[in-house]
Order: sequence, then C-alpha cells, then structure tokens
Amino acid sequence: MSSPRNSPDSSFPKISGYTVTKELYFGSRTAVYQAIQTDTNCSVIVKVLQTEHPSFRELVQFRNQYTIAKNLSIPGIIHPLSLESVGHGYALVMEDWGGVALDQYLQTQALTMAEVLAIAPQLADILHDLAQHRVIHKDIKPANILIHPTTKQVKLIDFSMASLLPRETQEIQSPNILEGTLAYIAPEQTGRMNRAIDYRADFYALGVTLYQLLAGMLPFTADDPLALIHCHLAQVPVPVNAVNPEIPVMVGAIVAKLMAKNAEDRYQSALGLRHDLETCREQLDETGQIKAFDLGQRDMGDLFLIPEKLYGRETEVKALLQVFDRVAGGNTEMMLVTGFSGIGKTAVINEVHKPITQQNGYFIKGKFDQFNRNIPLSAFVQALRDLMGQLLSESDAQLNHWKAQILEAVGDNGQVLIEVIPALEQLIGQQPSVPELPGRAAQNRFNLLFQKFIEVFTTAKHPLVLFLDDLQWADLASLQLVKLLMNNSQDRQGYLLVLGAYRDNEVSPVHPFMLTLEELKQVGAIAHTITLAPLAFKNTNHLIADTLNCSEKITKPLTELVDRKTHGNPFFITQFLKALHEDGHIYFNPDHRYWQCDIAQINALALTDDVVEFMAMQLQKLPDETQQVLKLAACVGNQFDLNTLAIISERSKAEVATALWIALQAGLIIPQSEFYKFYLDDSDFAPTIQPETLNYKFLHDRVQQSAYLLIPETAKQNTHLKVGQLLLQSTPIEKQEELIFSIVQQLNQGIKLISASEQREQLARLNLIAGKKAKAAMAYSAAYDYFTLGINLLNDGSWQTHYELTWTLHKFAAETAFLSGNFTKMKQYANISLVQAKNLLDQIPIYEIKIQALIAQNQLMDAVHLGLETLKLLDVCFPEVLTPEAFSQGLTEIRRSLEGRPIASLLELPVMTHPESLAAMQILLRLSAVMVIAAPQLMPLSIFKMVTLSMLRGNTAVSSVGYATYGMICCGVLGDVKAGNQYGQLAIQLLDRFDTKVVTAKTLTRVCGGIRHWRENLGNTLAMAERAYQVGVEVGDFETASIASQIVSYTSYFAGKELSELEQKMAISSQVIGQFNQMAFLRWNNSYRQHVLNLLGRSKDPCLL
Repeated sequence: MSSPRNSPDSSFPKISGYTVTKELYFGSRTAVYQAIQTDTNCSVIVKVLQTEHPSFRELVQFRNQYTIAKNLSIPGIIHPLSLESVGHGYALVMEDWGGVALDQYLQTQALTMAEVLAIAPQLADILHDLAQHRVIHKDIKPANILIHPTTKQVKLIDFSMASLLPRETQEIQSPNILEGTLAYIAPEQTGRMNRAIDYRADFYALGVTLYQLLAGMLPFTADDPLALIHCHLAQVPVPVNAVNPEIPVMVGAIVAKLMAKNAEDRYQSALGLRHDLETCREQLDETGQIKAFDLGQRDMGDLFLIPEKLYGRETEVKALLQVFDRVAGGNTEMMLVTGFSGIGKTAVINEVHKPITQQNGYFIKGKFDQFNRNIPLSAFVQALRDLMGQLLSESDAQLNHWKAQILEAVGDNGQVLIEVIPALEQLIGQQPSVPELPGRAAQNRFNLLFQKFIEVFTTAKHPLVLFLDDLQWADLASLQLVKLLMNNSQDRQGYLLVLGAYRDNEVSPVHPFMLTLEELKQVGAIAHTITLAPLAFKNTNHLIADTLNCSEKITKPLTELVDRKTHGNPFFITQFLKALHEDGHIYFNPDHRYWQCDIAQINALALTDDVVEFMAMQLQKLPDETQQVLKLAACVGNQFDLNTLAIISERSKAEVATALWIALQAGLIIPQSEFYKFYLDDSDFAPTIQPETLNYKFLHDRVQQSAYLLIPETAKQNTHLKVGQLLLQSTPIEKQEELIFSIVQQLNQGIKLISASEQREQLARLNLIAGKKAKAAMAYSAAYDYFTLGINLLNDGSWQTHYELTWTLHKFAAETAFLSGNFTKMKQYANISLVQAKNLLDQIPIYEIKIQALIAQNQLMDAVHLGLETLKLLDVCFPEVLTPEAFSQGLTEIRRSLEGRPIASLLELPVMTHPESLAAMQILLRLSAVMVIAAPQLMPLSIFKMVTLSMLRGNTAVSSVGYATYGMICCGVLGDVKAGNQYGQLAIQLLDRFDTKVVTAKTLTRVCGGIRHWRENLGNTLAMAERAYQVGVEVGDFETASIASQIVSYTSYFAGKELSELEQKMAISSQVIGQFNQMAFLRWNNSYRQHVLNLLGRSKDPCLL
C-alpha cells in the first residue's frame, strides 16, 4: 500500500457527479477516496476497483457489498449511497462518517482494556443485528471496523463477501481464493471442517480480532497459507491472558469461547456475548478487577440450527482416519462406506479433511448421477476437474511446477487425457494430436497415462484422496479405472486413498460394482468396508437436545415421534425437524428464551414416513416458478448450471436465479461458488461483462429424486425431449461435441416421441458423435449403447438412403461390442455390415474387427485363416503351408521387385496410396504377430509379401516393420549380414520419414534384437532397445515393450555389465513385464535374472525363478 495523497491529483478517478479530493487508502485491488457530491456539496467516501479489467469474481464481490448493505437499516454499519459504473468496474459511494479503520488507528495508539470492553459490546450489537437480518459478514477484522477517533463508536464496513443464506457451504479450494482473510477466517470457512458456514463464523473472526486488540498480535502466524489454515483447524492458541498477564482471565475466557473450533462450542447468540462483555466491563468499572463467573448464562440462540456434528459414528471415523494415516505413510488403500440413502456416508468421509490439510494433501470428489448413468467416467471427470480447479488457483510458481510434472509424466500423449479431462488443457496448454491406436493398444496407452498422471499427485509431500460417491450408479468404464488404480497397488507408488460410497440395499452380488470389488479382493488390493447403521435412539435424542439446547430428558417424547417416522435416517431426521420448525410446530419463546413444541399437535399431523414422498411435499410448498425450475434441474442432474436452466426453461438467467433463490434459502440446493450473489439484485448497473458459469447442486439425491417425482409420469419423456431440443438449438455446432453427452442423454429419453424420419436421423448422428467420444474415453460399453441406439433410430431403408451413417454406426457397434467382450453382438453387426457394404474397401475394416475378435478369444488359427481369406480378396495370396518352393518364390519376388536397385534407394519410393495395398499391409502386420505363435511357418511368407508390396506400391509406416523383419531373415536365415544390415538401416530411416510411433517399437526391437548384434558391439544396441521399450509403452504396445525390456536384460548380460547393477535392473524389468501381464516374456526375463543371481551367489535355489 502506498502513502495516501491529500490533494486533488490528475490520477484520481473521474466519477460523474463527484469531485475526488483526497486519497485515504491505495491497495493492489481497491482504493478509497474522500469526495464531494456535486449536487449536495456533502462529503462522501468512494471505493473503486483498481484493475482496469476486473475479474467477474471481483465485480460480484464489489456489487455484493452494495446490494446487501443498502437493505440493512441498522445503525452499526456504514450505509452505501449509490453504486456507479466507472469504466469496466464500479465505484461504491458511501456516507462519510468520519471514522478511521481500526487497524490504522492501532498504528498510532494502543487500546486500553476499558476501551476494548467499550468497543466489543458495540460489535456484538452489530453482529446481533446482522443475524436478525440473516446476514453473515464473513470478513470481520480490524481493517473492516471503523472507529470514530473522538467518540470511540465503531461501525462495520465491507460486505463484499457477505451472505444472505442462513447456511453456506464452502468447497475445498486453494487458500488463495477463499472468501475471508486467512488470519481471521473461521475453521468452517476453509471448506475443510465438514460443516457449513453460519452466523457463528463471524463470532470466531471477532474472537481473533479481540485477541489482536488485547495481545497486540495475532493468535496464529505462518509463512504458508495451508499451514495457517491448519492452525485454525487444529491448533489451540496460547490464551490471550497468558500472552499478556494484565488481561483478566475472564476476558481471555470470552475470547477463547469465541474462537472455539466447533461452532456449537462458541457463543450461540450475540446477546449472550454482549451480556458477558458487559458483566466484565461493569465489574472493571466498579472494582477495577473481574471476578470469575459462568459464561453464557444468557446465551440462547433464537435461530433454528441443527448441529452438524456426527452422532454415534466415532468408531467409523476412527477407522477412516487410521486408513488415511497409513496412506500418508505410503500405502494405496480403498475405504468403502455403505448404507441406505441419507445414512450419512458423505458426512463420515468428509472427516478426512482435517488430516489431509495437515499433510498438504489434495481431496477431490466426483459423484455418479442416478438419472445419467450412461455418461462415461462422469465422477472421475468431476473429480479431476475439481483437482484442476485447485491447481489453477495456486501461485504461478506452483502452476509451472505442476505443468512441468504433468508434461514429464504424459510426454507427447497429453491429448489422450485432455479428451477425457478437458480442464487439463487449461493447465498444460494445447497438446499435439496423437495417433489412433487399435482397441487394446489404445486402452493400454490410456491406462498407463492415467496411472502416471495420478502418480504426479500421490507423493509423500501431498497424498491424494479421491472420493467417488454413489458407486452403485457407476458406469463400466469408471469401474475399470477403479480397478486400474487399485490393481497391483503394492507394486506401485502409494500415497493414494480411494474413498467410495454406495447403497448396499441397491446392489446384488452380481452387480457390476460388487463384481469389481470381488476382483480387487482376489488380486490382493487393500479394500475396507464400513457399514453405517441407522442412528440409535440415544444418538437421535442427543442431536435433538443439542438442537433445542435443552436436556435429553425433555426431548425424549419428541425423539420418540421423530425416530418412529424417520427410522434413524440422519438426512430424514434433519429434514423432518426443519419442516416442523418451518410449519411452526417447533418455535422459540422469546419471553422465556427457550424452544417449545406441541407433541400432541405433531402427532395429529398425517406425516408420511417415506423420505422421497416427504421431500416432495416440502417442495410443493415452494412457489410454482421455483418448483418448475427445480423439476427441470432434476432432469439435468445432481449438478446443474444457471445457463443451462435458463435455456431449457426459456427464461432469462436473472429470472431463473430469482426462482432458485427461495430454494437456496431453504437449503434444498447449494451454490458451487459465490457467483450466485451477482443475481441478488435486479438493478441494471452492471458494466458490460460476461458472467462466469454459475453452478448449483441438489442438497441430496433425495431432493433431486423428489423434484423429479413432481413431473407427472406421462410428461417425463416429453420434458426430457424438450430439454434436449432446447440444449441442441442453443449449442453452436463447434461446441456440440463438448456437450454431446448432456444433449443426447436428454433426447434419448424422449426417443419414443420422435417419429419424423429427419429428426430420428439427426438423433442417430448425435448418438454417433456421443459414441465416438465415449470410445475415445475407453468407455466401450457406453459407446456400444450409443451406436446401437443410433442404429435403432434408422429405418429399414437406411442402407440405401443414408448409407454412410448406417455403415459407420454398424462398424463402430461391431468394434465396441468386441472391445466390450460381447462377441455375439460383434458377429451380428459385423455380418450385417459385410452383407450391406457397397464395396470391398468398406468390408475390410469389418474383417479386421473380426480378426481382432478371434485373436482376443485366443482362436489364433481361425484368425490366421480369416486373415488369409481377407488378403485373397485384396489379391494378396500365398500358401497356408511353408514349402521350400514357397520360401524361394517369396525371395525371388523380392529380388525381382528390387530390380537391381541399391537397398538404400528404397527409401525414396513414393508413399503408398493404393487403398487395397494399404489395407493389406495392415492385415499382414497384424497376422505376422499371430503367426509367430500359431503358424510360425507362415510368418516369413507374410513378411515377404509386406516387402514386395512396398517395393511395388510404395512405402508406408508399416513397411519399416517389413523391412526390419526381412533384415532379420537375411542375417539369421540367409546368412547375408550385409543386406540384413542395410534393410535394418532402411527401416530406421523410414521411421523418421513417416514420423509415427505406432510401429516404431516393433521396428526397433527387430533391428536391435535381430540385426545390429551381427556387425556391431552389443553395447551399441542397448540405447535402441531402451528406446523401443519407451515407445512401446507410450503407444500401449505392451507386448513389444516387454520384448524390448527382455532384449535390454540379456544384451546387458552378454555385454558384460556389472552384475549387481544388472540384477537390480532385471528385477525392475520383471516387475514391469508382470504389470503388463506378459507372462511368456516374464518367464524368459526371469531365467536371465536367475542366472545373474546364481553368479552373484544370492539364490538358495538355482532354479527358483
């Protein structure tokens, strides 16, 4: 902050209707000036934004302080006069009261105890008035308290972060963007306390403020923001009377009570606080000292608040924290929490927030949706978007660190992950395109990249906790990722805790999730399960007694009624109690200052004991416009955004936000950011800005389910159809793919209402786009569903009228059926495609799918036979039995095709463009790998054909494999080492020419494993083998990567590498090959390792491995 300027300055802001005369404060974000209002000649205070182009967040906060304060007719605040537009920002004009900020006042003189005890009750009065108006300030601190130098009267300023919600939920965010000031922030404002924010957060900040006024220092200081947050969460400050012994013990006790970690342990009312402060002041005035007395004698809150403490879950929370301790020590474990809906699974899981903060860990979460189960990887996408949001709010230095770590982990394949996690692009930037790989290789590549990506964030410095909610609704691709994270968990880097919640009453033993869990147990993954039972009567009674602030004996009759209706379900209990209060059956008696209820009257009510029906009844009490918007929101999902709701409700965003406001106040939906405050006032004084996305979520699945239940059964399909049509119409074509799942999910639910052929064709095309996107995310089952639904939308004549669309859908349906392991359906769609295909080139991809499927089923000879039949269709023929004549004929064809040219000249051949030849090369490549196992006698003939085709039709990337393998035959079979070497060199040069990695590993392993060692030192082949391994892993070719790893092992041995170091490398190689599930190569590698162990004398059994 620079020194204030006292005279008019040309740099002072120009505000219409005001003359700025004096600078009072000049900071990085805002400046405060004294000014004269031209019309009235009155002195005013003007606060302006410093940034020329402020962020939407800054504008929301600036506007919020005007919107809230202008409607507060209370004496203890500085009242705003107007909000003016200045450039791209705002100027807030306020009354000039003549006060100075308390933090500035303290720089010139300290406050006496008497002065503190004069100021503190005033602040308590202000907080009481705010609570009566349902306002939470959220940023109480000396800088936001003005003191009049003469009268010592104080007033509160800066409502930029204030909330009008009775309770506000704070998600875990980077400390850099939390609302509030970290030195004064209440534990629950950090988002790491497993509880919402209410008016008692201001009591905590007032406690910190009083501590500072009394001790001359803050209770907590730390260099690191996260360390400061941990202090607020877990550390008890040194008592202020211990810092300064002159401070009376009772004053210290009041400060300590204000700063209690749990809101229930603080003062519950500002009036109770004021009474204790006045008692201290009166005793000090009268006797010069303060005797001990019981605090809180007049402390009875008149706001109905149900405690957010956990009741009866001590054992479960202890087990969870023990698991986290082991994970923080290096383990990878899974903890599952199960029980009925509303039983409190999420509340138990959220107890892990505090220890995560202490360990500098990350907590990310995603939730599967009951009405959107076919959206692939939805919870993972949410969780990783959450992670990206936390990272993007960190400092530039930290951002650069994470960017470098991620790029190092994923290499050139970042785009593979961006396809699934679009938010990743904001962090690492645009990435190069990646080669399309066949199914298994694509899956291998994705799996490995995902593991490496997660491992970036799982270290001793910052363990990662991933919470997946409602696993009973998880799609198959998500369950595969869960297996991926937990499989072989003991062989990989730890520091990962996967938390899952599911409803055990909604899954059978053959449910996909339960089968996944059983598979994990069989492979030794560490997975624990906690089953939550309904609350015991005593725990429910304890909760109700705490709510009404009375003894458990008094609440027992009410508890019996509540327990009978709710069956001990915590969510139902809280909603039931809230409804009783809202309907006036539980009420506060202001004369006697205690809570009352009429049990007989409640018993007479016809209240249902079905929670969904009960919540539907509560929703029906809302205004019609609010109900309509909530019904549409329920169709969208558990989470929804304002822009989407405005589109599908055909209203403005302001109108929708207004309709949602009542649901927000009722706690039925929760805003995901403070941006909802932008719509609290309908005044049209906003600068020209584009509001950021405003996201909401339902309080609970039961609320969403109840809102959906309000839609008549006969109208559900039409509602979904209309929602989908409106989303489609409002989405630009270039954005359709990004939002395709949301659009198609709605349209598909109204499919029976679509009869027009043009509309059905359009929806078929949209399902094709959705299927492709799901396939790119390795969600093969979901992709299959989209493709087959697209097929079913078309009529019988579509092969004639929309051939390209029909053929493409059938091809992808066959491919994803195969990739999902549904070989029967694969045959069905493949055979239809073969019959209906217009030409041979359209048939070839279908034959390739069938060949891959046969290989996957280990029907290798059938795959060879089908491959040979397919090659015949492409005019590529050779016998099914290797004879000396056939071998000689193949060699003769190569020599004839070479036509006396130098082998090196083949590099200059044109690029192969002949479609049939390109197809044949792909099939030959695939068959050559199968033939090695199933028909080794035919493998040389397939290689001869690859080389001959390349010489006659031109080179393709696949040619490099053909040339390299032929080079091996030249060296090892024909004894022509010179020619073999030349073909090997040609193959490597060709890789550079085509710049593709898909066949790089296959080519390099052939050159380094079968050619180089004939003429070069063995050590020279190691670098090539290591590169082959790296590229093989990168493109998901784990078989070739395992071969390359094996080559490194035995070549290092024969090259005379130091045995101890070599044995360590071989052990790592065996571990990796085992993870790749390449058992044949693992056995070979282990045999080499056993030999080395024997030479080192480290093996008791020379044949152990």
